[in-house]
Amino acid sequence: MTLNEIQNGIMIDSTKIEKIKQLDSIVFDCDGVLIDVSNSYDLAIKKTVDFIIKEMAQVNESGLVTTSMIEGFKTSGGFNDEIDVAYALILSVVAAKKKNELFSKFVLKVIENTDQTGIKSVEKYLDSININVFDIRKKLSYPSEKFQNPLSSIFDEMFYGSELYVQLYKRKPQFFDGLGLIENDVVLLNKDLVKSLHERFGKKIAIVTGRGLLSAKHSLKDLFDEFDLNNSRFLEDEPREMAKPNPQSLISTINGMNGNNSLYVGDSMEDYIMARKANESGVSTIFCGVYGTSKDQDAKRSLFESNNADIIVKSIDLIPKTLNLVRA
Repeated sequence: MTLNEIQNGIMIDSTKIEKIKQLDSIVFDCDGVLIDVSNSYDLAIKKTVDFIIKEMAQVNESGLVTTSMIEGFKTSGGFNDEIDVAYALILSVVAAKKKNELFSKFVLKVIENTDQTGIKSVEKYLDSININVFDIRKKLSYPSEKFQNPLSSIFDEMFYGSELYVQLYKRKPQFFDGLGLIENDVVLLNKDLVKSLHERFGKKIAIVTGRGLLSAKHSLKDLFDEFDLNNSRFLEDEPREMAKPNPQSLISTINGMNGNNSLYVGDSMEDYIMARKANESGVSTIFCGVYGTSKDQDAKRSLFESNNADIIVKSIDLIPKTLNLVRA
């Protein structure tokens, strides 16, 4: 292990210092990095699961899903899409009921058997232990195109709310009306940090996120325009095969900015794997893992440590200081 804590909340791989000094561009994930989504996306997962297990699976329980369960699925590297997480949790609830096991314990076994294939690994595990969840899988018909499965529609209506949903999809919501949970987003980026980043990287600052463009713009507001939007990628608007950890979006962004040595800032295993794959493809990429938005900060930091991330910081506010310390 070559990671050293050089200040409280900052760890750096000592073997990467020279490469870090040469960074000329920076790319950010959005959720958990630029925006705290614990009361927006995470809450949308919980509410979607509650709604569907009651209305479609006749499970009259609520509040079963915890944030640690959500993070558990994301740790596998195959669950960048929040709707995928909701789907995995719904199958787990139904399977636990059929097996007559406590959901809070059963779901841990499901999480332990997930991998980078995401929901396919969940379905494979449930098949391997002979639990038939065909009925709920048929009802959800997921994954499939938008509006062809109720899961995506219910989740999006809850998250976006009526006004944004109509703006995005040009159709009225069917299940919910009113403000969306996106309004609970907490923006972590600020003007002072943006100024510091521009001083260090000029215009070579972009976003590669699982979000769609509309939701990122809605939450970041004026700060959205501080990024190189022509070279940013909003993967909710792209085909499913482009989802993280597929590195093509990050490679495209870095090449579009003419970056020779880029920093990718993320908070998940999908982000870490994507950055590693980009670097292995010949596009020089340093990964910075952010852990301060996690419910279990120690566990998230340990996850990045055990995978020997290049840089680990508690928050994005520490990035300018980190780069200055390396240069000193």
